[in-house]
Amino acid sequence: MQTLEKNINDLNSLIEQDKELEAFEKHYSEDIVMQENENAPTSGKAENRRRLQAFVNNIVEFRSASAKEVAIGNDVTMTAWHFDYTHKEWGVRNYKQVSVQKWKDGKIIHEQFFYGS
Repeated sequence: MQTLEKNINDLNSLIEQDKELEAFEKHYSEDIVMQENENAPTSGKAENRRRLQAFVNNIVEFRSASAKEVAIGNDVTMTAWHFDYTHKEWGVRNYKQVSVQKWKDGKIIHEQFFYGS
């Protein structure tokens, strides 16, 4: 559990510093499956990297990402976030999100994001 706590704290710290791509390379498995709400999941590190890069490239102004609460279980972590940024296509985004990660061998193998529309 200590390693899992160290990993999620490092991941969250990188995201709070607007270093999403560094966090992705460091903490995600090659077989990562990521899913937004109930949308179809995206499989594989290469495809998820492309999606993340496109998202990051469209951030016009990053104001904050704040990990408000973190829960740690058996190979599962959850973080309640508050995000505030301006996106080229979506405009000003200021919202709460919960991210749930499943870990294996020190890497995230599945992550799902829950947030309102």
